[in-house]
Amino acid sequence: MLTGELRSKIDGVWNAFWAGGIANPLEVIEQITYLLFMRGLDEAHTREENKANRLKQPIERRIFPAGKDKIGKGGGIAYEDMRWSRLKNRDPANMFEIVSEHVFPFLRNMAEADTAHATHMKGARFTIPTPALLAKVVDLLAEIPMEDRDTKGDLYEYMLSKIASAGQNGQFRTPRHIIALMVEMMAPGPKDVIVDPACGTCGFLVAAGEYLRDNHPKLFQEKATRDHFHEEMFHGFDFDGTMLRIGSMNMTLHGVDNPDIRYKDSLAQEHAGDEDRYSLVLANPPFAGALDYETIAKDLQAIVKTKKTELLFMALFLKLLKPGGRAAVIVPDGVLFGSSTAHKEIRRMLVEDHRLDGIVKLPSGVFRPYAGVSTAIVLFTKTNSGGTDQVWFYDCQADGFSLDDKRTALLPAEKIGPRAKLGDEDHAKNNLPDIAVRWTQRQSAERKRPRTAQSFCVPKAEIAAAGYDFSFNRYKEVTRQVAVHRPPKQIIAKIKEIEQEIIEGLSELEEML
Repeated sequence: MLTGELRSKIDGVWNAFWAGGIANPLEVIEQITYLLFMRGLDEAHTREENKANRLKQPIERRIFPAGKDKIGKGGGIAYEDMRWSRLKNRDPANMFEIVSEHVFPFLRNMAEADTAHATHMKGARFTIPTPALLAKVVDLLAEIPMEDRDTKGDLYEYMLSKIASAGQNGQFRTPRHIIALMVEMMAPGPKDVIVDPACGTCGFLVAAGEYLRDNHPKLFQEKATRDHFHEEMFHGFDFDGTMLRIGSMNMTLHGVDNPDIRYKDSLAQEHAGDEDRYSLVLANPPFAGALDYETIAKDLQAIVKTKKTELLFMALFLKLLKPGGRAAVIVPDGVLFGSSTAHKEIRRMLVEDHRLDGIVKLPSGVFRPYAGVSTAIVLFTKTNSGGTDQVWFYDCQADGFSLDDKRTALLPAEKIGPRAKLGDEDHAKNNLPDIAVRWTQRQSAERKRPRTAQSFCVPKAEIAAAGYDFSFNRYKEVTRQVAVHRPPKQIIAKIKEIEQEIIEGLSELEEML
């Protein structure tokens, strides 16, 4: 957890960027990313030096070459002078000159290095406008204990949260607590191979890594599982260079040494080498409407003939998963009940050709302030042989935040997210813990729940008979209450008067008889 003091320092640097003319939050984070990468390179080189000194051997992996750097108009400087540990102590003007004229060309030429993040540096641009601002940012980063994975990970997450709070480029950030819910439901294991084909800032991959650290700490005790975690487990695609840089840095700062974060237009490029490769898909891809047939990958068109991006991504998920692989993905509501042939076909495939496990209807305000679209989480397993029996539905009505543009927290921080310990009185404000628990009961207790409840199961036959409609309201039953209409007082008085007349009339009749 970041301290209030550190948060205020980050806020101060953020405000300084804006005052200095950099108003795009993505650009702010990108510039800080470059500086963090510079610091990371220096720390890695220092570790190599210490190792060489300890073993009394030459440096095995030299990041900063010996000799002179001849880039720039200054006649060249020693590579050693470009190291963070030396730069941070220079005066602002000298620091600014070295970073702009020497360090950034050096970063751009590192593309052949053996890390994903170095590869993404080939497009690095230095846009910090003044020496004073550069010095201020460097001073902040120099004070952060970067040897602590949790601290540097929380630092980056806090900066990324500002994308959403700024109301710009929000499509790149799925709310962290929603990501945590999806990861909790999928429960990644040490042998999983995880992919997000529209990874953005790598929020899903980071959350999966943190889940594994919390729930499978022993995987780091053996070399095979440790190497799998760092080099083979995490895969992310994006076609935005800025996102690739930010996403790969996010993974690095969260302790994943060499994730596969690479450029790929997931809907346009063929998927040779990636089909049937992954055991888990976690994604919230962008849904931009429709593409031209000419730009869509042929192997996706072979699965479903459509131009709609939301359906193409569903086809992509099926393409990437290996048999037995599972997925938790966010889709717009139209995927659940759209009436086109392609909509019905992709839903039929999930039910009949694979195993549809569950649908979680999300509140429409989850992605505010930058989108008010209604969405749902679709959870399924690729089988190629059917297997759908009962489909679990949950109507999530609250996620711990207000559902307006302000998205104000309704509960303290410790009661937000799927692992929060809540009393019955808090459930109405945060349904996520209940979702996580009931998901594990979908093959037992949940099958006995009535259709009037917030969650229940629906047999496959009923879904097929409904044209493979996945909308919650299609199967929900409403408790009907018979309204009792009470007549006005004057009518009641008249009735009583008539009753009395009848009683008196009967009495007179009895006397006559």
